[in-house]
Amino acid sequence: MIVPCIDLMDGKVVQLIQGREKALEGASPDEMIAKFAAFPEIQVIDLDAALGRGSNDGLVRHIASRAATRVGGGVRGMERAQALVAQGARKVIVGTSAFTGTGINEPLLTELRDTVGRERLVIALDSKAGRIVIRGWQEATDFTAEQVLHSLEPYCSGFLCTYVDKEGMMQGTDLDWFRRLRAATGLEITAAGGITTLEDVKALLAINVRAALGMAIYTGRLSLADLAALL
Repeated sequence: MIVPCIDLMDGKVVQLIQGREKALEGASPDEMIAKFAAFPEIQVIDLDAALGRGSNDGLVRHIASRAATRVGGGVRGMERAQALVAQGARKVIVGTSAFTGTGINEPLLTELRDTVGRERLVIALDSKAGRIVIRGWQEATDFTAEQVLHSLEPYCSGFLCTYVDKEGMMQGTDLDWFRRLRAATGLEITAAGGITTLEDVKALLAINVRAALGMAIYTGRLSLADLAALL
């Protein structure tokens, strides 16, 4: 599956480089939904909620009412997860709060699983310089994605794995890393970060890894028609 991305900040569709620098603004949410109509699911990240400086709840609700979505950003507890489901999210992405300084946040993940449902939860494993990073990619943990995948399986239906080293930079991704992750779990894996060419996408699909695409679509590097033809 190919998953187009809509990132929201200050009420607008944006794309960032390395999660910090705004590179561009996209069309309106309605225009992006129309452009992505051929794809079965859209990934929506509320960057303001993720950064703890407000939210774009109205836009999230609007997008979720018009398309099948997986939504993340600021899921630090049960209330936020339930709110996203109430807004129409088909799946909820949990990132920073899934971890503590020493490992997996089992109490929170258990609560989320039991309340929202395992089938609705996707855990984000953002990796930079080989380590999982949290808090807007500003804080590195002491463990790798490969080390925690198996332990996280009881809590979720799949993983969003971002290769942060190349996120938004249009320089390609680390296909070997995604191959290692694929070998480590039988659950759904969605790849993100640096996916730039149609060859990247085809290589991921060939190993049964989904591709979440942002910058390459918004800059026109990847054609939506070419991507739709792969579905």
